[in-house]
Amino acid sequence: MTLSWEGEEADARAAQRAAEERAGLLEHTTGEPISIGNEFAEVRVLRVETRNGSRLLIESPRSGQWVALCPLELEALTWQNTATFSAMVGNPFGPLVREDEEQS
Repeated sequence: MTLSWEGEEADARAAQRAAEERAGLLEHTTGEPISIGNEFAEVRVLRVETRNGSRLLIESPRSGQWVALCPLELEALTWQNTATFSAMVGNPFGPLVREDEEQS
């Protein structure tokens, strides 16, 4: 007996697209990666070049999660207070703003 779930095929397609996007970004890495970590987390940061300029690719080797941020998105991190980061840590793998809120 094999288990499956509603949306399994969509999840698999999304995972495949994300893997292809990450592989494409890694092809354009500039410089050496930087790894930082402690007992709670570890991340690797790479500079990648895209047709729209430089991005920082930040990935978590433990979870396999990653994000590529442009300079404006990185600057936006400096605008946040500690409560924002606490909310992000308190809701791992979930967005701070739900998709239905983004569309309204």
